[in-house]
Amino acid sequence: MKKLRQYKIGIYGLSVGEHTFSFEYDEEFFAIFENSLISKGKGTCHVDLIKSASMVTLTMKIEGVIGLTCDRSLEPFDYAVDASQELIYKFGDEDKELSDNMFVIRKDTQEVNIGRFLYEFISLEIPMKKLHPRFHDENETDELIYSSNKNDEKDKDIDPRWEALKKLK
Repeated sequence: MKKLRQYKIGIYGLSVGEHTFSFEYDEEFFAIFENSLISKGKGTCHVDLIKSASMVTLTMKIEGVIGLTCDRSLEPFDYAVDASQELIYKFGDEDKELSDNMFVIRKDTQEVNIGRFLYEFISLEIPMKKLHPRFHDENETDELIYSSNKNDEKDKDIDPRWEALKKLK
């Protein structure tokens, strides 16, 4: 994706050791991704890169806010994002994905693009239940609460024919 060029890190010319990069994200960044869960937001991503002879380790510290819609009131609100994730690139003969955050790349790879990972890591921070901050102090009324007293009352109203079957237990 041409629009993600600003999220590339040139690793080929880097010396062995520790390096630091910083990237910004905003509404234009989220517009790049089709069917994005996020349309508003702004923040920074600080990347600490450690390069060795056999691998490159990226530690991404993401801070900022994203715009969400409350599931209860449908009001928009800002949700604070504070995440830290790690990506590992090992040098090998061919490009392949070993796991969600571990990859094998060729030794002559010029650069890595963290744009897709930045979007994924921010998306992972979206809570399952998006509640406006004014609802966080309220008790959950959605849950059904059962007490043993209610069950005892139901047992008293049982048909006497069923009482005889209970004795068989």
